[in-house]
Amino acid sequence: MFCKKCGTQIPDGTKFCPNCGEPANSVNLKDLGQGAVDAANSAFNSAENELRNAAQDVANGFNGNNANFNGGYNAGNNGNYGGQFPGGRLKEDRSIWMYILLSIVTCGIYSFYFIYKLIQDVNIAMAGDGEETPGLVKYILLSIITCGIYGWYWQYCLGNRLASNAPRYGMNFQENGTTILLWTVLGSFLCGVGPIVAWYIIIKNTNAICAAYNRANG
Repeated sequence: MFCKKCGTQIPDGTKFCPNCGEPANSVNLKDLGQGAVDAANSAFNSAENELRNAAQDVANGFNGNNANFNGGYNAGNNGNYGGQFPGGRLKEDRSIWMYILLSIVTCGIYSFYFIYKLIQDVNIAMAGDGEETPGLVKYILLSIITCGIYGWYWQYCLGNRLASNAPRYGMNFQENGTTILLWTVLGSFLCGVGPIVAWYIIIKNTNAICAAYNRANG
């Protein structure tokens, strides 16, 4: 190995560099700085790709390229949801932090797209269970009319639906709609952290369901 300070080659297991006396296991601040820069660049690149994909998906919707999704979703409602991915694989790597960051950057616009796509994916992955998660328009309108109360009810129903469909894919979620509702309502008094935890649970369980669906469909 080499000394991180002066670059002198030293035998493995040496505690101090014989040339400059630097501890062999010391941390190089330059390396730490470069690691932080690399991590920041990776985060920004991920955010940029997420926004680009969102814009492209919206553009495709306006161009009428959602035929595959509509056909696949209807097939799912008829109980035949295997064999092909409607509109591609379901997204299984959603991140609560990316959701918060991009929602802030876009003044809340990204949050609507995020919920819109999440609703699509859960309705595909859990098609045939006799339920349907209401779409974005209903979610927004009823949340406004009820001063946000419907949003809590929507999360509660989604949490229960995720928990009830988990055994279908060989899983078991400890959290259900009641857990999410408690975090959303009572957790709001914990410096506002509760709603973030509630969304984290929804995203985590949705990712697990979508990943299981992708595996089940090849």
